[in-house]
Amino acid sequence: MKRKTGNEFLRAALLLSSVAVAVCFLSDSIRAGQIVADKKGKVSGAIVSRNGELITIKDKKSGGSEVVEITENTKIVRTHGKFEFFRHADMDVTAMVPGLTIDAEGVGNAKGQLVASKITFNPDTFAIEVAEEQQITANKAAAAQAQSTANQGVSAAKAAQSSANEAQASANTAQSSANAAGAAAVVDAEAISMVNKRVSDLDSYKTVAEAVIYFPSDGSKLDDAAKADLATLAQYTSGGLTGYMVEIAGYASSTGTKQLNQKLSEERATNVAKYLRETQSVPMRRILVPAGYGASHPDATNSDAQGRAINRRVEVKVLVNKGLNPGA
Repeated sequence: MKRKTGNEFLRAALLLSSVAVAVCFLSDSIRAGQIVADKKGKVSGAIVSRNGELITIKDKKSGGSEVVEITENTKIVRTHGKFEFFRHADMDVTAMVPGLTIDAEGVGNAKGQLVASKITFNPDTFAIEVAEEQQITANKAAAAQAQSTANQGVSAAKAAQSSANEAQASANTAQSSANAAGAAAVVDAEAISMVNKRVSDLDSYKTVAEAVIYFPSDGSKLDDAAKADLATLAQYTSGGLTGYMVEIAGYASSTGTKQLNQKLSEERATNVAKYLRETQSVPMRRILVPAGYGASHPDATNSDAQGRAINRRVEVKVLVNKGLNPGA
């Protein structure tokens, strides 16, 4: 089986944040806890929802929920593990998505929330759990396909009946084909798993503004038109909109290798995030994991130049949590 890279784990994390875990934890039955004002405190648990700079987590000890506020002074610490989860360490704060387990420490405020001075997370366990869960279906499909291929080989061997040795050789060949088919099925399923849903696909979030930024072939730099579009989008974040988040997804055309397309899509998403932060003053803590999705989700055919140009893009969305923004 092909070994997953850190960036593939990242995309798997986004998928999990858009399905059962996030939906399950968003239950209204979980009552918010209270952190004592002006007192130091610590909480630990899985993120269940995001509302701008406010993160709701399910506390490991009490089973209830606690609200953690991220500020400009919050230090985000990614502990080192087996996998390199993100390429850009300065973007670790963007990893605060539903499903990720964190340890937070800080001081309580008047609202009973923990104003975090430090948040620590280790992506390894989370990423592995996500990957294993995704592979359950893939492995079942691979096993079924392998068995089918083996059965076909056995039938062919029986039909031949030329000699015991020939039959055995045919059966061995069938088994080799079965193994190859199984491996291919897993690889295909793994490729499909990269075509992930995003946080904006959750019913609990609403898109209030969006823009599509286009790039030249093999390029990841923003041109003047792209900067103008991002400046227009950024106006929504500074116009009194509360609890907003920005989701950034980069894509590539199918030209070039899979690795190159993945790298280009990630660089495009990262450059958009940096521009919003450095030029439009959008705090990085408001951005949700700038991710690259390679050549997946094409908006047009890749068989002609015009279609490929459309597919070399970054989709940017401004989101709000409907559950925490009545009327959204």
